[in-house]
Amino acid sequence: MTSFIRPTYQLEAEFAQFGPVIGVDEAGRGPWAGPVTAAAFWICPDALAALPDKLTDSKKLSASQRADIETQLCSPKFGHIYAVQHSSGAEIDEMGILPATFKAMCAAAESVVLQLSQKGYNAPACVLVDGNLLPAMPYRAKAIIKGDSKSLSIAAASILAKQSRDRVMTALSAAYPMYGWERNAGYGTKAHQLALNEHGVTPHHRRSYAPIKRLLKTGQ
Repeated sequence: MTSFIRPTYQLEAEFAQFGPVIGVDEAGRGPWAGPVTAAAFWICPDALAALPDKLTDSKKLSASQRADIETQLCSPKFGHIYAVQHSSGAEIDEMGILPATFKAMCAAAESVVLQLSQKGYNAPACVLVDGNLLPAMPYRAKAIIKGDSKSLSIAAASILAKQSRDRVMTALSAAYPMYGWERNAGYGTKAHQLALNEHGVTPHHRRSYAPIKRLLKTGQ
């Protein structure tokens, strides 16, 4: 019945009889500035039918759709459990983007596990992670390529990660308005490149990324 109602819950249903299933996704691996952000999400089975109809990969949704869906996902009346964690630009430079991403993923998943435990749930039966690589976790985990289109819990995590990171970049843009981070989220757009050439590198730029490295070498 559950699989018929929401086919994209099948990955969760495969493991749900053995315990909670958590979806994990990230946002912000590619930008030149700001943190990489990860979210973890557990769907309360009692509220499965109440999930937003348009819940899918955040990249397939408009900003207004993402905002509406985030509001629904985070409403306490449904009982979903979630967490968001960031790894800063400095951590990315120190660790590398993949380890920094994995750090945020593990922290978000561990927060959801703790919240589940506090509510009397067992350890997770599986953590579903978007992509083809897995961080080291003390739980069974499964990498799902294009998981944000195949798993409802990963899709929910993708929306929370995207929304949270966008808010961080918008807040940072208040101090550095010339870079347009509220619009480009730190990605290397033409406007961002021009601003870097004119105003130089900020503390929030990822110095380990090649375009920023080049600017630093030229004294920007």
